[in-house]
Amino acid sequence: MSLISKILPPENILLDEESTSKKRVFERAGLLFENTQQLGRSQVLDSLFAREKLGSTGLGQGVAIPHGRIKGLRDAIACFVKTKNPIPFDAPDGQPVQLIFVLLVPERATDLHLQLLGELAQMFCEKSFRDQLLASDDPAAIHQLFANWQG
Repeated sequence: MSLISKILPPENILLDEESTSKKRVFERAGLLFENTQQLGRSQVLDSLFAREKLGSTGLGQGVAIPHGRIKGLRDAIACFVKTKNPIPFDAPDGQPVQLIFVLLVPERATDLHLQLLGELAQMFCEKSFRDQLLASDDPAAIHQLFANWQG
């Protein structure tokens, strides 16, 4: 089982027709975490936008991994957003993104944070993994793809 599947419950997989911008994706993630983790939506947005100011979290090939640190958070949490249409994300290849993995970690997270980002980068480097995510419209099936991924 991947590290990622431990922090990504199936209910945190959003197939989103409404997200047409980076800001909208962050708002949707903020609302989800507010409802499931009792985190302030504005705290989530502030954290994600603060990280984006350092440089885009768009990886390229249609993928972005926005992430941020949250004061008072005990464990890493995540959501995965697949947008209906690709959206601009300032990725290095200039391509819009459709697969967005939002990761929030405790303020002082170190090793685990880096391990999670490393695993995500490995997953999304695989074209077959990206293609399977794009082909699926079932949150449970998408969760299984993350859970069954072998590094």
